[in-house]
Amino acid sequence: MNHRIIFDTDSAVFNDDAAALAMLLPHQDQINILGITVVAGNHTVAQGTEHMLHLLEVTGATHLPLYLGAEAPLLNTPRLAAKQEAEFGPITFKGAFDAKPDLCPPHGGHFATVRPQTTGAVQFIINTLEHYPNEVTIVALGPMTNLAMAFLARPDLASTVKQLVFMGGNVRVPGNTTRSAEFNIWFDPEAAAAVLRSTIPHVVMFGLDITNQAPIKQDLFNRIVTADTPLTRLMLHDLAPRFISQPDAYYYAWDCITAAWLIDPSIVTAVERLPLTVETEFGPTYGATRVTSSAARNVRLVDVMLGLDVDKFYAMYENLLTKSNVCGPIATNAFSFAPQPPDKGTTE
Repeated sequence: MNHRIIFDTDSAVFNDDAAALAMLLPHQDQINILGITVVAGNHTVAQGTEHMLHLLEVTGATHLPLYLGAEAPLLNTPRLAAKQEAEFGPITFKGAFDAKPDLCPPHGGHFATVRPQTTGAVQFIINTLEHYPNEVTIVALGPMTNLAMAFLARPDLASTVKQLVFMGGNVRVPGNTTRSAEFNIWFDPEAAAAVLRSTIPHVVMFGLDITNQAPIKQDLFNRIVTADTPLTRLMLHDLAPRFISQPDAYYYAWDCITAAWLIDPSIVTAVERLPLTVETEFGPTYGATRVTSSAARNVRLVDVMLGLDVDKFYAMYENLLTKSNVCGPIATNAFSFAPQPPDKGTTE
């Protein structure tokens, strides 16, 4: 499969969004990344942008343009999240809602020299769909606020998207932010609902049902960081702290499974086309993705990925993240690891 893609991300230091991009970069003959759009989610747009620009320098991919997107969800707010938690129980991760006001330099202590484009993410999405009708795959690895804003401004363009591939949601497993909801959808349920109501012809979902199947444990992590490249040093910095006091810990590589499928669709072993809606009524199930009657209103048939060739994914993950030459010459930034608290907890 060959793809022209818009890579829409709420990137944090490394783990899943940035690692997913790093996995795609060696396949640019197959995966033509037209641009990277940043949205609030794991971090604020400003902080997520700095982490993503740093990754582009580390991987030698500074030719890829990056665009600043929505700084807040359509309706969800820190105050609403606090109210939901007070009334209905814990929210395990609030992402940008808990962000500190100060902008921190990425690993290494220096901001990247490459900077974002002056065009905003929403306008870039609109321009790109106009330029490449029926050719663009949108890969949404964070909340769908940028996409919702683009299609609210230009609803006619949704039907010109080749396909939407998103990481988010859950249908037969519990949520990871609330008991009912997965983080990316919970952070901006109204945006996800709007996008799923749009006329995009084909939608593919990588939810917790499939991403939970491949936890990254210490033995695999150790093999990868032993390669000692600028990329694996960044990975070490971000993820090693969780193994220091808890050797049996693990993390999930949510977005990386989406990236692996774009490279090799055979890693998915089971898929069902299901009618989905997003819960936008405030309450304990706010942000949940629900399988519902196909005759109901606001229902979208979605290809929900449910089965994973775990061994094939692990092999691809290890191989792509240990490549010494990710995208042309790799930047020679010097990194060192000092134990510190993890940058994030349950994030995607």
